[in-house]
Amino acid sequence: MTIQRDADPTVDADLDRASARRPRLERLTAAYGSLERRLAQPRIRRRIEIGAPVAILTLAAVARLVGLGHPHLLVFDETYYVKEGWSMWQLGYEGEWGETANERFEAGDPGALSDEADYVVHPPLGKWIIGMAMALFGMTDPFWWRLPSALAGIALVGLTYAVARGLLRSVAFASLVGFWMAIDGFAIVMSRTALLDGILAVFVLAGAGALLLDRRGSPARTVRALADRPRRFGAALWNRPWIIVAGVLLGAGCATKWSGAAFLAVFGLWIVLMDALDRRRAGYRHPWIGTLLTQAPASFVLLVGPALVVYVASFAGWFDGGWGSQLVLERADLRWGGLLAWVPLGLQSLWAYHAQQLGFHVGLTNDHAYQSPAIEWLWLGRPTGFKTLAVEDGAWWITALPNLLVWYAAVVALGFLLFHFGRTLDRRAGFLLVAIAAGYLPWLLFPDRTIFFFYAIVFLPFLIIGLALALQQLVQLRSRRPAAVGAASGAEAVAAIDADVAAAIPLPSEAAAAADAAAEVDPTLPSTDDAPVDDVEWRAAAWSIVGLLVVTSIIVAAWYLPVYYGIPLPAELIRLRFWPPTWP
Repeated sequence: MTIQRDADPTVDADLDRASARRPRLERLTAAYGSLERRLAQPRIRRRIEIGAPVAILTLAAVARLVGLGHPHLLVFDETYYVKEGWSMWQLGYEGEWGETANERFEAGDPGALSDEADYVVHPPLGKWIIGMAMALFGMTDPFWWRLPSALAGIALVGLTYAVARGLLRSVAFASLVGFWMAIDGFAIVMSRTALLDGILAVFVLAGAGALLLDRRGSPARTVRALADRPRRFGAALWNRPWIIVAGVLLGAGCATKWSGAAFLAVFGLWIVLMDALDRRRAGYRHPWIGTLLTQAPASFVLLVGPALVVYVASFAGWFDGGWGSQLVLERADLRWGGLLAWVPLGLQSLWAYHAQQLGFHVGLTNDHAYQSPAIEWLWLGRPTGFKTLAVEDGAWWITALPNLLVWYAAVVALGFLLFHFGRTLDRRAGFLLVAIAAGYLPWLLFPDRTIFFFYAIVFLPFLIIGLALALQQLVQLRSRRPAAVGAASGAEAVAAIDADVAAAIPLPSEAAAAADAAAEVDPTLPSTDDAPVDDVEWRAAAWSIVGLLVVTSIIVAAWYLPVYYGIPLPAELIRLRFWPPTWP
């Protein structure tokens, strides 16, 4: 006997809702697919390729230039670099300032400057740059104190877009990176404050871009060199102008702040590694030994030579009266002898001065309210508060605080980059990891030194590009489409490098015939027509996640806007913006 059971109404209702949602999902997917095809049209793509960077740079300029003269005070380390920048253009070196120098300078009176040399601990190029606008337009308006830094901040956004465009091969993801840099509070505050680190970040990122341009032709160049001499062991390639450009830019970074030397060293090692891999894949005999014995010395000369010239040239004014410039001239006991006796006394004085500076930097352990060991940076243990001032109805506060959503998402993406690089050896991920390590890891070696979070601005662009690369992998996870709409996947990007090598190798007739035969479809193999090679639904969902991140990051930026610009708020609203609540 059969027992009839009533249907469960809850199950029926769930099925009805699911069936109703399905057409809606299909309509949304179809709308996304239509938009994707439209954006892929050459005419529209050309407009986007021009319009996107222009819009991003315009946004960056507005965020950095509007109200640049506020506050009419020397903020944080502007007390050093603004006055030293003015001194550089008046004396050629950093002069000493008398008592009440800050108050007099803020009032438009530079009379506290004397021609007696002051002992300073940073190279001069960044201060030359900070003083440029004051040299032209005077120092009475804080707008001119900060204009060079603001222009450097705008350039940093543009360079970040350009580097991301080259690495990710996608206008969409490069625009995402550029937009996040344009609205990032950390980048905005560093652009609106006359400090050295924002200028250093520009030189480092520009140098990295130059090295990436060198990489574009390096594999094919290596193969052609081997084709000229098939039994070549490893003769050096000297015609690499982009390495020279990188040397000039990274040397300018070192002449701004010594931490630029970490990028010069790490990028130099990266060049050697890439050259060795090129030679191995091109068929050189003993590629690693050959690279170390021939190409590595040549690359060292091409990179470090220009860097050294730029660095020493930045001290041109110092030789004429800077602190310690006459030290060896006045003290014969300090002069070098033997094989080094020929070195000019001015350069010997410069070396002695640097030895003193090194002792200062290594031994700097003064307590500061906003010091932050590098180990705390990734979770934002103590961002740098630049200025706090009480007003009648509350207070205003300026701090170098990143966009919290973008920063923490980028830190999570950093873990993905490590996994992705270990699994695929994607050279884009490897380059970003190398750059982030150069900006971050050296500070871990000095846990007792007085260190500040704002030093992290130098690797912020690479961190955000890494986040975009992770999101790009998410979008393309279930799609093997060519880069007509998006960008090439990690495997495709690596294959593109191999194609660069292969294009320079002429195939013998037999090899060409074998390649043609291999390209034919074997009719005995199962058909792949049903394979999900174009998963529009997945891309639509992934782009929805990206869009949600963008919208949320805009909300976060708007919430912390008073912290970036020093907008007065009641004390209770300021406290709501402490992150974590233990700030400041």
